[in-house]
Amino acid sequence: MIDDILLNQSLGPVGPVGPGAGRTSKPGPTTGPSFAEVFNDRLATAPLKLSAHAQQRLNSRQIELTPQDWERIQKGVEKAAAKGAREALVLTEKAALVVSIRNRTVITAVDPASMKENVFTNIDSAVIV
Repeated sequence: MIDDILLNQSLGPVGPVGPGAGRTSKPGPTTGPSFAEVFNDRLATAPLKLSAHAQQRLNSRQIELTPQDWERIQKGVEKAAAKGAREALVLTEKAALVVSIRNRTVITAVDPASMKENVFTNIDSAVIV
């Protein structure tokens, strides 16, 4: 019996109700950073990744980079990104790294002995850290 009463009752108006119902308002001015600003900021501080190829090169060439080395490399990548670089050669005392700035990925690594008389292509900037 209660179910019959509930089913037979009117649901009332459907849609927006109350003062100003149905009116659309334009969003007001925002007071924070834009999505693009937040996205670019997060991207700029993203940690570096190693491609499988770069990991193989580091291992096969016995290049050992300390956390301090990686911190310096990261800062160099951030500087290159701020200048609009896309692919950078990052030079350290222990290695030369080709880094995709946009993807924050180390593409390959070369030890100092192999750097001599080597040509690095497809880069648009160099950073010495």
